[in-house]
Parts: sequence; C-alpha cells; structure tokens
Amino acid sequence: MTRELLLAALIMGVGLCISGATTHLYQWLVRQPAMLRYDGQTFVSSLGNLAVSFVCGPYIMLQMGWRHEDDGTISMASVLFSALVAFGWAFITGLLFMSVYVAIRY
Repeated sequence: MTRELLLAALIMGVGLCISGATTHLYQWLVRQPAMLRYDGQTFVSSLGNLAVSFVCGPYIMLQMGWRHEDDGTISMASVLFSALVAFGWAFITGLLFMSVYVAIRY
C-alpha cells in the first residue's frame, strides 16, 4: 500500500512541476498572467486558452487559494478547497504527461 501512495504522490508532484513550469513559461513568453479561461477571438485561440488552462490549472488554483479577502485575511476554506482541487487536477495532469512519457519511452 505504501508503494501505491508514493506512486500517487509522484504523479501529483510531476503534475505540479509541469504545471508550474508551463505557467511561468507561458507568462514569460506571452507577457500576461495565466488565467483559467476558454474565450478567444478565434476558435484556434479559444482552443489554445483551453489547453493552457488545462495544463496550468493546478498551479493557478493554488495561487487563487492564497488571495486575500477584503479585510486582508486569508480564508482557510478557500485555501483548503483550492488545494484539494489543485492536487486532484495535478494528479490528472501528471498522469497524462507520465503516460505520454511511458508510451514514447517503452
């Protein structure tokens, strides 16, 4: 059982690393903050925004959880909910990229 938990943690770690690296690369290249969105001027730009939102989503969700409320405090419910969503999403992202790696490698 320990191996399965470590494998799940590894997959989530890979997903978060890829998500963070992709987010920073996107923000560096495009010079605008990465956001969760699906709109665009054309259909192709909408698909590009959707792909960026899918890959960068876990990192963006973790950042959204740390936003301050109007009175300057951080909501614990917001932090916990965004972390739950982000780590679940990171598992899916990590599983996708690791499966592509295994399919190409072996």
